[in-house]
Amino acid sequence: MKVCQLTGVKPVFGNNVSHSHRRTRRRWNPNIQQRRYWMPGEDRYVRLTLSARAIRTVDKIGVEAAVARIRARGERI
Repeated sequence: MKVCQLTGVKPVFGNNVSHSHRRTRRRWNPNIQQRRYWMPGEDRYVRLTLSARAIRTVDKIGVEAAVARIRARGERI
């Protein structure tokens, strides 16, 4: 399943509603990307699975702070 490591955003589910008002199930997937970041503190690259919004967050707060948030949620990187 596509899940963002930083924000935790997952697919959401709902209905397609046709012109005749028939409903069929569908899902909206988040825009998940894989990005590789250099972590100078650990002297290595980390590969993160992030949503497009989370990529902007990493650009803003920095990769070290982002990885600290991910680890605070209990995820191993």
